[in-house]
Amino acid sequence: MKTTLTQLDLPGLPKFRSGKVREVFDLGDSLLLVATDRISAFDCILPTGIPDKGAVLNRLSAWWFERLRHIVPNHMISIEPSEWPAALQARADVLRGRAMLARKAQALPVECVVRGYLVGSGWKEYREKGTVCGLQLRAGYRPADRLDEPIFTPAHKAETGHDENISFEEMGRRIGATLAARLRDASLALYREAAAHALRCGIIIADTKFEFGIVGGEVTLIDEALTPDSSRFWPADRYAPGGNPPSFDKQYVRDYLESLAWDKTPPAPPLPAEVVERTREKYREAYRRITGRELD
Repeated sequence: MKTTLTQLDLPGLPKFRSGKVREVFDLGDSLLLVATDRISAFDCILPTGIPDKGAVLNRLSAWWFERLRHIVPNHMISIEPSEWPAALQARADVLRGRAMLARKAQALPVECVVRGYLVGSGWKEYREKGTVCGLQLRAGYRPADRLDEPIFTPAHKAETGHDENISFEEMGRRIGATLAARLRDASLALYREAAAHALRCGIIIADTKFEFGIVGGEVTLIDEALTPDSSRFWPADRYAPGGNPPSFDKQYVRDYLESLAWDKTPPAPPLPAEVVERTREKYREAYRRITGRELD
């Protein structure tokens, strides 16, 4: 099986942040974002990596950044080692395919979630209250139904633990009404264009989340975009409302973990080879369908 990268340090480069998947290095006026092959579930990082996962996340984000930059600027400088500073080019054997040189941004403390279908926590709230994140919806929706129109449901980014769903009005109080409206409008425009393209490729983007920052005084899309980690991808040919459609994300891993006698607290159990390989193929297929390219 192909090797994985789950830990990374780059001597001489200070680490800016270490997330569940990405290692971020400080280059002074820019950042190097390295997508590892780590995978998490139930807020636990698993001891087993998924080969090619980091490359899929990085290259798919780059593909979307290029395609959608007419809607809102993004932080990407380049994913090509030949366009990086010399110090990074010397590490190209480790970084190629999974690293992005990006502009530094003042990150905004909200996650911009767009939902096009009624599923997950949204369906649970709707079933109980007829609302999603406080937004009143019409009666009659079934699980996994397409919404009449995509809805914007922001969340406050928590330093630890789960993010907190907030209303659009609360978002405005926290970051300013004008900025909140700009993020909402950009998020909905990004989702609509991406969802239309993905559907032509046989993938439904049920929901997704975006993160934004300020670069040079301008609202800028940062982090990752429209990947199987930040979105819920369904195969269009297997979609049917009324249940929980199969997906291209890590739901297969979650389903496996749910079958175990594990209490969802660290340490997480390792994944068997079959689960690893099937998850790897789901990520690769999502990339292949959306971009029309093979992952080399």
